[in-house]
Amino acid sequence: MSNIVVGGVEKFSAVDFPGKLTAVVFMQGCPWKCPFCHNASIREIKNSTDFSWEKFFDFLKTRVGKLDAVTFSGGEPLVQDCLADTIKEVRALGYQIGLHTGGYRPEHLAKVLPLIDWVGFDIKAPFIAERYKEITGVDHLSRAMQSLDILLQSGIDFECRTTCDPRFLSIEDLKSIARSLKEKGVKKYFLQKYRPIESDKTTTDDDCENLFKDKELLEYLQNNFTDFEVRR
Repeated sequence: MSNIVVGGVEKFSAVDFPGKLTAVVFMQGCPWKCPFCHNASIREIKNSTDFSWEKFFDFLKTRVGKLDAVTFSGGEPLVQDCLADTIKEVRALGYQIGLHTGGYRPEHLAKVLPLIDWVGFDIKAPFIAERYKEITGVDHLSRAMQSLDILLQSGIDFECRTTCDPRFLSIEDLKSIARSLKEKGVKKYFLQKYRPIESDKTTTDDDCENLFKDKELLEYLQNNFTDFEVRR
């Protein structure tokens, strides 16, 4: 049995792996400090946890034939070295595997990708080093770009998506991201509405919705990606 450190689980989800009923495992650990993150409490890997992987694995055994997949989220799943071994255990039960990642460790992504059926790839900012660092807190744009290239070359089913926090991203930023993804050959791109975190007392719902009112942006996305929508 692998020894991943789990920060939480969702036993049933219809939105974390397109077209599949999936359980979600939120793995501890993330080197990035995105200001809109709702899982900031599991950024650090802690020895003590209320969630036992062994117990959850026993639960998965009881759901074979009822759930389609298991999605590894976080945090950042690529932080933990034993991810591949854990995925192999789950695949042995017959589940498909989803992965949510920002592409922190491209070499680790390349290792686990043959075991993955679908990837949700988080794009944090325009592809400018200073902007990526502004949001993630570290200079890791090159890692994210390498991971995106690995995904594009793999042929695996994946989507790119951006959480649209109006405190940090503008309509022009979203246009820049979209153009860059189109140029690289990305086919599926989604905008995700920002839900203010607990410490954000100023951002309103109108602030969040305003990012989705630019007709030029929406037309570009609809015309240049085979799959696009605003996820509210």
